[in-house]
Amino acid sequence: MKYSFNFIYSANGTLKSTGNTDNSDFSVEIKENDNIIEFTVKPNTEIQFTKFAMKIPYRFNSAQRIFTNGYQSWTVSKEYSPNDKMDEFSPRVMGIEKKRFNPLGIWGAGDLTFHPYPEKPGIFYGYSYGYVRNGNELFLLGSLSERTGYTIITFDSAADCITIEKDLEGVKIKDDMLVLSLAMLNGDYNSVFDEYFRLMNIPKPRVNRQCGYTTWYNYYTSVTEDIVMNDLNAISQLGTKIDIFQIDDGYERTVGDWLETDKRKFPNGMKVIADSIHKKNMLAGLWLAPFAVTPKSHIYKKHKDWLVRDEKGRIHFASHNWGGFYALDIYNEEVRAYIRKVFDTVLNDWGYDMVKLDFLYACSIIPIHGKSRGEIMCVAMDFLRECCGDKIILGCGVPLAPAFGKVDFCRIGADVGLCWENKAFSREDVSTQHTLMNTIFRRHLDGRAFLNDPDVFLLRDNNIKMPINKREIVAQVNSLCGNLLFVSDDVSKYNEQQKQIFIDTVTNPKAEIKNAEFIKNRIIKIDYSLNNRTDSLTFDLSTGERL
Repeated sequence: MKYSFNFIYSANGTLKSTGNTDNSDFSVEIKENDNIIEFTVKPNTEIQFTKFAMKIPYRFNSAQRIFTNGYQSWTVSKEYSPNDKMDEFSPRVMGIEKKRFNPLGIWGAGDLTFHPYPEKPGIFYGYSYGYVRNGNELFLLGSLSERTGYTIITFDSAADCITIEKDLEGVKIKDDMLVLSLAMLNGDYNSVFDEYFRLMNIPKPRVNRQCGYTTWYNYYTSVTEDIVMNDLNAISQLGTKIDIFQIDDGYERTVGDWLETDKRKFPNGMKVIADSIHKKNMLAGLWLAPFAVTPKSHIYKKHKDWLVRDEKGRIHFASHNWGGFYALDIYNEEVRAYIRKVFDTVLNDWGYDMVKLDFLYACSIIPIHGKSRGEIMCVAMDFLRECCGDKIILGCGVPLAPAFGKVDFCRIGADVGLCWENKAFSREDVSTQHTLMNTIFRRHLDGRAFLNDPDVFLLRDNNIKMPINKREIVAQVNSLCGNLLFVSDDVSKYNEQQKQIFIDTVTNPKAEIKNAEFIKNRIIKIDYSLNNRTDSLTFDLSTGERL
């Protein structure tokens, strides 16, 4: 295989660049075995890396489709035609330097603070893995580990090349380091992904397809104990088995103070809620953003030394949610002790069976302690699984590869909107269209990395700006391609049609997807087999019309 590579690094105070396997600062050992290539750096002195890039020549043609996996759960992930322009879903504010706005947190959930966005047609990039598809035949490139840094794969159809980079910003090493372990696989869609996850040694998910309820998309932070009890009673009487009832954001005093319940909204505390859910024969779920704290929190006020700081010692702003928040430094032992206490209380004292862990990207918002963003995220996911033991984890707002095998369910798309129209401000923003694309084009992760959470489907008539035919398409796509099927409705207000759609959605087995793609402009067609018959779903992503 033909390729070239280049390291950008600093040694002895000097910024350097090299594409050779041997120099005065380090040597590079390259191993090529079967479908895997590995680069190991052996330093002679302390090295601080900035980036590693490997370039492979590749001939593109107009019949191919290119998939790029977005930075984290919410980031747009889809197939492109080689002549498309990736900025179809880029931030709306153009003609400005996007980094200037990061202090406001506009793009804090994404990668624009450390990776440039392509402005030219034919250039597409994503994280950890990606593929070129010819019919049902794939050429997949996938990192086998993100523990040294995120792997960024760029397909450049104009230049006929593929570039594999490692985000090594801030990484300092004195000992040997495996910089890149990359699989390059050819084959049909399912066999290629089966082999990729086999090579990573990711265990099969231990949970099964489940359905349930979450408070978020009807009440948001206005949820109360009375609302929870009302909706719990209603959904328990719907006439079909419900697996999980989950309380989302709004129960806590403020983000970061997880053990301080809002006494006005939840006067009897969170254990009473879990006990009530269990009496209805459901698992009790609770939302947390374990690495996030707002300035209103006691944690922020008392423990500013717990927060992620930049190289100049300044507390680093994470993003704009809740009026702005900051991230906890997971390498601080006092932080770890606090987080362990939170999970011990929630899971053991309060009795919750599942935790939805959100905004997880925040802990790796910048490189710290000589470690890359990717390494920090991998360590964080190991830590969360350790804290939760055998309880169920639903991951969200997380770069996906570090979550492989660490969470039971994982969100693979943006938050669904209350309307069909795309009003997203960024690639991570709330958008029904974005999350449908991600649900369809990230379907290969389901049952391999974890079970996919496509986000909720909403069937209610109130507090929504989407007609029932469009709501039904969201429900069908979720059921076909996902395995965690949640609503966020007061189901006591369902009519007979809505009840039947709900029951059909959650009781159907997982479909076998034969093929799914854009067949024309924004028209998506899904061919599938379900209940011993073949069928297809075709709809216009722009309008929500079934075709």
